[in-house]
Amino acid sequence: MKVVVLGAGLMGREIARDLLASENVEKVFLADLNIKATKDFVDTLNTDKIEAVELNAEDDQNLRTVMSKGEVSINALFYSFNEKVARTALEIGVHSVDLGGHIGEVTDKVLALSDEANSKGLTLIPDLGVAPGMINILTGYGASKLDKVESIKLYVGGIPTKPVPPLNYSAVFSLEGVMDHYTEPSKVIQQGELKEVPSLSGIESIYFSEFGMLEAFYTSGGTSTLPKTFPNVKTLEYKTIRYKGHAEKFQLLADLGLFDKQNVVDVDGSTVKVRNVVREVLKKKLALGDEQDAVLLRVIVAGQKSEEVVSYEYEMVVRRDEASHMTAMARATACTISAVAQMIGNGHITKRGVLPPETVVPGDRYIEEMAKRGVIIKETSHRSTIVKW
Repeated sequence: MKVVVLGAGLMGREIARDLLASENVEKVFLADLNIKATKDFVDTLNTDKIEAVELNAEDDQNLRTVMSKGEVSINALFYSFNEKVARTALEIGVHSVDLGGHIGEVTDKVLALSDEANSKGLTLIPDLGVAPGMINILTGYGASKLDKVESIKLYVGGIPTKPVPPLNYSAVFSLEGVMDHYTEPSKVIQQGELKEVPSLSGIESIYFSEFGMLEAFYTSGGTSTLPKTFPNVKTLEYKTIRYKGHAEKFQLLADLGLFDKQNVVDVDGSTVKVRNVVREVLKKKLALGDEQDAVLLRVIVAGQKSEEVVSYEYEMVVRRDEASHMTAMARATACTISAVAQMIGNGHITKRGVLPPETVVPGDRYIEEMAKRGVIIKETSHRSTIVKW
């Protein structure tokens, strides 16, 4: 199997590492605009199984040429490229997966290509990060064990293991993405009704062993395709996990307009976008550096099975890999998208079209594949006699 990885940032590099560890992967093409940095990274791997390729994703022909090198393309570019990459995959005839980005209905535009993908015998799976991505796969797996799904509650957070005031947070992925997730509304289902609620609201306490009492609150993008896959549930909610007090502090920044893309000011005769300045300031303050991070996840899927109320709960705590210095977020994300891309290439996923992860990725195999990579997902179940929903 030959795989093209678009984007050689932190996530793209870790995806490439995971692919190289697989005997079924014959060749990896790691593509990025910064070809020197990409080549320097590739040289450190000491293998001819990977090749650095120059990519300008804005150039249509260059994108086609690069993607044509593989049988499966993994899109680790910023989510504004997701639709373009998907259309290019269909044009040249390769399978494709991406890391997601449901902000601004990006994923909906990719899903709209499903009939064309099916007719061409191709599989495209969007939203294959952690949230969305891992939570979708686990939700689909839990739901497959029930006769009727009634409630889906999702909690995910990437946090530093040693929080530093005043924000007690370190950036483990794009701050631009974080600001989007904190300002766009969150789609939820409450009492059977699909609605939008403000991000940073709905704060509740959540406990994880070794971390103590944390907080969780609504953020956008997490439910992704799940409201359409499970439109008849009574409850569907996604919340982000952080240390106590985080939501209140970031709500203040949002209320001051510091995350507003349209907010501009004049400084010494120059027009400056406030959000860009805030992003760069926070980038310095919130850099993880050599500190350890952790990703916490809890997925609770509940419903009816025979004559009982049954819930399936999936929990994961993954930390930075000190041997490879791979962050916890990179481990969870890169391993997820790499494992699924290989399932397509190896023929374990044969359904064609543009398919949400929860509808096509086999949960049991996924959990096994993640365990091989040291990412342990624990399943527990609870049951009781149905009285009344």
